[in-house]
Amino acid sequence: MTEQPKKDEKDAPEQENETEHLKQRLQMVEDTGSVTTDNGTHRIHCMTVVGQIEGHYALPAETKATKYEHMIPQLVAVDESQEIEGLLLLLNTVGGDVEAGLALAELIAGMKKPTVSVVLGGGHSIGVPLAVAARRSFIVPSATMTIHPVRINGLVLGVPQAFTHFQRMQERIIDFVCRHSRMSSERFSELCMNTGELATDVGTVLDGAEAVQEGLIDALGSLKEAMQALYTMIEQSAGC
Repeated sequence: MTEQPKKDEKDAPEQENETEHLKQRLQMVEDTGSVTTDNGTHRIHCMTVVGQIEGHYALPAETKATKYEHMIPQLVAVDESQEIEGLLLLLNTVGGDVEAGLALAELIAGMKKPTVSVVLGGGHSIGVPLAVAARRSFIVPSATMTIHPVRINGLVLGVPQAFTHFQRMQERIIDFVCRHSRMSSERFSELCMNTGELATDVGTVLDGAEAVQEGLIDALGSLKEAMQALYTMIEQSAGC
């Protein structure tokens, strides 16, 4: 009579595979701030944008940063994946490199997969285009978003040329934000040039409710609302 393997022995390889898969997911979170989740019905990739957005120049090691060269291949992989159905973007950023942030925003806006963003804490400066780049955007009531003109730190030589460059960059940002939100370019420019709110700068800080009221963000909400919106978009696209 053949001896049957014990249940624990039979399940051991499966448990080892689950453990290894969990380790890989945790390592991915540690390395890139992203993870793919599966609730049994939908497979979602969650990506975070935190701290400063690092662009062409490396930030100091002690600075919390999101590297755009890490995000770009992830976004391409998500959009081309046969398994991943949607992207959830969580933002708590002070801004950073303008060209890098705008490049990421354009890439997110051009994805064919359903995309949803949530502003948690802050979505400041170049974080604004990133927040509105998703097809559906949410912000928690306690979060804030700072809208201000493009600027640079330090001495700028060739002032007329520099001003022209910044003006054209500002126009690109305004055009992108207004194409992907309900805010008019006139209103965005007005908020950018507000001199009565920031003590050492021009611009405007909007809290969650104000960002929605101004038409910058679609709705107030957090993770629950964002996930529900993402599931709905996935199901609607599957039904087409």
